[in-house]
Amino acid sequence: MDEAQRLAIDSGSSVRTGERHWCMRAVRNWSATLAIVAGVVVGTGATGLAWAEDPVSFTSSPVVDTAGVLGGETDDVVAALDAAADRSGRQLFVAYVDEFTNPASAAEWADETAIANNLGSEDYLLAVAVDGRAYYLSAASDASISPDELDRISLEVIEPNLRDEDWAGAAIAGANAIADGSAGGGNGSGWGFVWFIVIAAVIVVIIAIVLARRKKKRATGGGEGGAGQVPLPSIEELRRQAGSALVQIDDAVKTSEEELGFAVASYGEASTESFRAALDAAKAKVAQAFGLQQQLDDATPDTDEQRREWYGGIIRLTGEADAMLDEQAEQFDELRALERDAPAQLSRVQEEATAAEATIAPAEQRLAALGAQYAASATAPVADNLAQARSRIGFAREALAAASTDVAAGDAAQAAVGIRAAEEAVDQTTLLTAAVERLAADLTAADAAVAAGVDELDRDVATARGLQNAEAAALADRVASESAALRAAIAAPGRDPIALQAKLEQVDAEIDAAIQSVRDAAEQAARVQAQLSRSLTTAQSQVRAAEDYLVARRGAIGAEARTRLAEAGRLLVEAQGAATTDPGAALASAQRAERLAAEAMSLAQRDVGGFGGMGGYGGTAGGASGGGGDVLGAVLGGILINSVLGGGGGGYGGGRSSGGFGGGRSSGRSAGSFGGSATRSRRGSGGRF
Repeated sequence: MDEAQRLAIDSGSSVRTGERHWCMRAVRNWSATLAIVAGVVVGTGATGLAWAEDPVSFTSSPVVDTAGVLGGETDDVVAALDAAADRSGRQLFVAYVDEFTNPASAAEWADETAIANNLGSEDYLLAVAVDGRAYYLSAASDASISPDELDRISLEVIEPNLRDEDWAGAAIAGANAIADGSAGGGNGSGWGFVWFIVIAAVIVVIIAIVLARRKKKRATGGGEGGAGQVPLPSIEELRRQAGSALVQIDDAVKTSEEELGFAVASYGEASTESFRAALDAAKAKVAQAFGLQQQLDDATPDTDEQRREWYGGIIRLTGEADAMLDEQAEQFDELRALERDAPAQLSRVQEEATAAEATIAPAEQRLAALGAQYAASATAPVADNLAQARSRIGFAREALAAASTDVAAGDAAQAAVGIRAAEEAVDQTTLLTAAVERLAADLTAADAAVAAGVDELDRDVATARGLQNAEAAALADRVASESAALRAAIAAPGRDPIALQAKLEQVDAEIDAAIQSVRDAAEQAARVQAQLSRSLTTAQSQVRAAEDYLVARRGAIGAEARTRLAEAGRLLVEAQGAATTDPGAALASAQRAERLAAEAMSLAQRDVGGFGGMGGYGGTAGGASGGGGDVLGAVLGGILINSVLGGGGGGYGGGRSSGGFGGGRSSGRSAGSFGGSATRSRRGSGGRF
């Protein structure tokens, strides 16, 4: 297989998740929370009658039959499932029970069983409630079987056998169909083996023919574009896949970083060292991926070969970063679940919520003072922060109230979900209010940088006038006028220091070109150093403001803004590193970082403005009643997905019902956890028979 074919296969499989889900990061969050509380759920769930079944555990056999319907055919079924897995790499697990309970939904029961048993990307689970006459075929979100094919296998292969109560035939037919795409299920284990032999023979013949034709074509000098070659995905398809992968992994990294901070506070640095190493390694991969995206987004034309190579690189790098996080996810979930005392955790987060809420009023006063001093454009990055903070703290209060009820009822599992969601909402509240003070400090520093720049302009004007050149003198007069205007603007109310800095750089570049020849090396170096200091200050301010804005609104922000911000951050670090060794290169990097951070903020604000048809949401979220606006704020903040919690209606308590993402089969709540963008999420097909 050549490199192009491998790219086609790898890229097609590694981002299927992105093709099917708009916010897989949040589904991953839900799954991770489920992993945290699964043990408690199993231990404290409602006690059913003798024939009711909680999710089961698999041991060395891929078959669990508590309903006793397979009888003497169990060994035949196990052999057929193993044979199908050996030839395809896709393993089917089968569970026959009387009824689904805790949860009662077939989809939730199957998915929870798969997650609890650590089923992988190519592990499939057929769960059948014999008395309940319901079934579900569960697959990982990144499984190679497509959703349409999974539906076909369920409806055309498995379900007919279940209706005939041919329990062994359903399992064997399903395993064979999953292994090779065949719909030939047969009725009974004997026919399953016959079909297996026939299909295997056909596959061998087809492979032999294809290989013979390929060998003949190569012998005659034929190309690689024959019918046997895997078709390459289009560049547009690669672009879409890469963009989706970038958004998902960026969210995964940000949520994992938040989760790591919480864990360090609870358990210390030593206990979380492996998670920090995994996160740092994943972030390095993501930075490389964003670098490739920036190359694709810049003004330099790219060949189709370059675009294909770079999109493929993005898909590969994000997949590798995802895997690094996922390798640590299970261990992290165990750490977070270790000695989790719901009442104590509830009390802790309630205290944190009170402290976070107390920061809103001072931040509001500070923002009002900034509004009197600076232009609206200068305070735009935090203009809706207080409304957002009220929305988050409102959501946190509702979540904590529901968790308190759950604790009183002895439902520690449900309480843990609410506590975790509240914890993240409280953290975002603190971030949103602190961002106001950070912006105030940045604007003060920008004022000082512009004032220093104007002083430098005045010296340049004097130098230009001493050149005894008519054009230089005319330029000096114009720059002197610009300098006077900038100096007046520095002290004027309603100013925008960032915009003034941009104007200063433009004028400075003009007069620099005119007097470059008369400056000696020492003077030139000092000037570059002064410019670099100002540009670094501005770039730091803009990158930090954009980062704060994105983190608290990540549910709405797409790949384009994230790419600009990632590149701005990279260039800022590059500029800081080169400041002492190569000030000229550092200055260019810092100025480029400024522009990209500004673009990132603009793109992020555009994404938020169009979020779910919620234009202008940010300014009104705080006034929402009944919890609806607070839930939308949580969705915007990446805490929840799909406007769930009871299907988007009512308050937090509605979230305990089933429904929401994935056709109503997954829990409405989502609490973050450490891991990649597709950690333990599932999909599938099923129904009644």
